[in-house]
Amino acid sequence: MTNQDGPAELVAELEEQERKLVLASFSYEDAWRLGSLFVDVARQRQLPVVIDIRYGKQQLFHAALAGSCADNDSWVDRKRRVAEHYGHSSYLVRNRFLARGSSFEESSKLDGQDYAAHGGAFPLRVGSAGTYHKRTTTPLSWRSWSTSSVPFPAKTGHSRLKQAIPG
Repeated sequence: MTNQDGPAELVAELEEQERKLVLASFSYEDAWRLGSLFVDVARQRQLPVVIDIRYGKQQLFHAALAGSCADNDSWVDRKRRVAEHYGHSSYLVRNRFLARGSSFEESSKLDGQDYAAHGGAFPLRVGSAGTYHKRTTTPLSWRSWSTSSVPFPAKTGHSRLKQAIPG
């Protein structure tokens, strides 16, 4: 992803990332390892983020780092609801609306108090059944994570993810 990408190019790239990232399995232990990987990277970069990993309604991992606040938990919930509603990352959903010449806020018909289509919520698909967990990070934007070499889901990050989640 480059800063010069338009919405259509960005949508195609994000869709490809989601298509490629299908895990063979994902356990509670995998959620801990993945969440811990994010925490380690965020601490190294002194990022004030909240990291949340869920399976359905069950929270498998949650961390709030220094500099984050209670509002970040609300943002996590709003972004997560977008990923649940559309079945795609909150950043992909946002850019699909932009590529059509509109915005999520204008056209989704969803309450902005409950839904936020900003970067941060990403579905982790497991197996051919399409079961997914959601990884959500806030307050940084999706582009901030991707362009700052955070290991997942940036293009080069699949090997780091596979290290965190064996199998």
